Amino acid sequence: MSKISIVTRMGIALSLIVALTVGTLLASYWLSERADQDALAINLAGSLRMQTYRYALHHQQQPQSAEALKFADELMDTWKHPVFNRFNFGQGELATQFKSTRQDWEQLQSSLITGQVTGAELERELAPHIAMLQSLVNAIQAEAESRIRAIRLIQILSLFSTITLAGFIAYWLRSRVRDPLQQLTQVARRIGQGDFTARVKHHTGDELGVLSATLNKMSDAISYMYGNLEKRVDEQTQAIQRSNARLQFLYDMARNIIERSPSYHDFTDIIEGLKEASQVTDIELCLITATGDKPYLQVQPQEQADDPCAGVDCAACVSAGGGVSVMDNKRVFRFPLEREHHYYGVLVARCERGDQLDDWQQQLMQSVSDQLAIALSLKQEEDQVRRLALIQERTVIARELHDSLAQALSYLKIQVTRLDRAIAKDNHEIIEDVSQELREGLSSAYRQLRELLTTFRLKVDGSGLINALQTTIKQFEEQSDLLFRLDYQLANSPLAPHEEIHLLQIIREACQNAIHHSQGTEVVIRIQESIDQGISLSIEDDGVGIPEQAEKLNHYGLAIMQERSKHLAGEIFIRRRDEGGTGVYFSFRPEYLKERDSEIA
Repeated sequence: MSKISIVTRMGIALSLIVALTVGTLLASYWLSERADQDALAINLAGSLRMQTYRYALHHQQQPQSAEALKFADELMDTWKHPVFNRFNFGQGELATQFKSTRQDWEQLQSSLITGQVTGAELERELAPHIAMLQSLVNAIQAEAESRIRAIRLIQILSLFSTITLAGFIAYWLRSRVRDPLQQLTQVARRIGQGDFTARVKHHTGDELGVLSATLNKMSDAISYMYGNLEKRVDEQTQAIQRSNARLQFLYDMARNIIERSPSYHDFTDIIEGLKEASQVTDIELCLITATGDKPYLQVQPQEQADDPCAGVDCAACVSAGGGVSVMDNKRVFRFPLEREHHYYGVLVARCERGDQLDDWQQQLMQSVSDQLAIALSLKQEEDQVRRLALIQERTVIARELHDSLAQALSYLKIQVTRLDRAIAKDNHEIIEDVSQELREGLSSAYRQLRELLTTFRLKVDGSGLINALQTTIKQFEEQSDLLFRLDYQLANSPLAPHEEIHLLQIIREACQNAIHHSQGTEVVIRIQESIDQGISLSIEDDGVGIPEQAEKLNHYGLAIMQERSKHLAGEIFIRRRDEGGTGVYFSFRPEYLKERDSEIA
């Protein structure tokens, strides 16, 4: 594999072209420079024949004349002309021929001067010399023509060499530069389009080879990274889906716990959902009471034929708390259901002895156990609240019976005692008076019993106090001829349930008194809130008014209203109105205002 750089190769190619061109120019210049004197040499060599004839003719006529000497000098000057220096001082066949021709002339001239050659012999003696001159001229001409042919040959060879070298360079550029560049461009375009399987098949040691190898490595790296990225994305997607399934399971579980207290079927559904979310098949839930040592509810895996708890001490298992243990070639994970130092049971997960639960599986099961503990705690608190509510309701019923029907029955019992004594004494006046009292007492007791039954059936539902008041007013209007008007301004006041009940009962007692004792035509009920006094209630009628010295206050329900006002830590006033009628005025500070006052303080 060649490791010569492309730039070096292109430099060598350009150098060869330049060298060939320069060499051709230099050779042509050298040959043309030498051929530049050939025409003069041929001309002078040709003139030697004429000068030889002219000298010989004048010498024959006047041997020592000035004219003959002049021609002799001119002829010698021609022989010594600088153009013939390369023949005089050179080597080679042409130089030898020139020298021999000159010597022949010198010998002939000497013979002429000495008279050895007569006029009749002159022409015969000149003929060989003229022939030698002609041969010399022809030789010089042949040499000049050979130089011209050499120049042409050099030019032709240079042309073909240049064409050959250019073709080789073009082929080299195409095979080693253009084709690899096109391949690199195509591969780069495919990689840019996301095809990381494209590869460059150009394995050389030059720059393009290095670039090809680098591009292949880059493509391999990107392909590897892209594959890993896709794999990681798939893994992350699956992990997110699993996390989403776990979160959905926890959300559904929390929602079901909030909506209702879980039962056996709910616990079964929770365990089945936990199996699917945690990918653990062997999960068991055991619930125990605060003082028990055996589970009162046990949710076991349904797909197992054998009881996983066979031969296991339940008391030791449920009281073992959290942790990991090995039992019957099984690794057992325990997650206690515990909240606020109350123990409700244990969630058990089993796997093979060589396996291990992942951190997310343990966290999921711990979250489920915590939520189950919260659900059971809330259920326990709800049961306690129901028991307290039942006790409180019974206390209220007992108080209502004591304040109304029990007192009436006590009064009737006293009247019966008076009746027994009157019968023993046969006192008809007392008997008649007691009988009247008994009839009135029984009527009052029956009326109070009916009112108590109505009160016990009365409730404040999700519509709030306003709806209960409207229902109560509608009942009173049906039972009497009075007109009731309600001014309710507590739309923005969040009252507690017991506050609504006590307010409703105070209004009912006051309205009942107005129906039975006011003898009026209208009752106005106003409920409003003020920043200083809190909740203010007033029930006013236009009747005869309460007596200044009211007797038998319990018959008018005043004692019941006093008792309920104490439960709300409020103040109640019952007085005769100046314009006529009776007014019941009650005010208290609700719990939400008390909490706000404590935060401000």
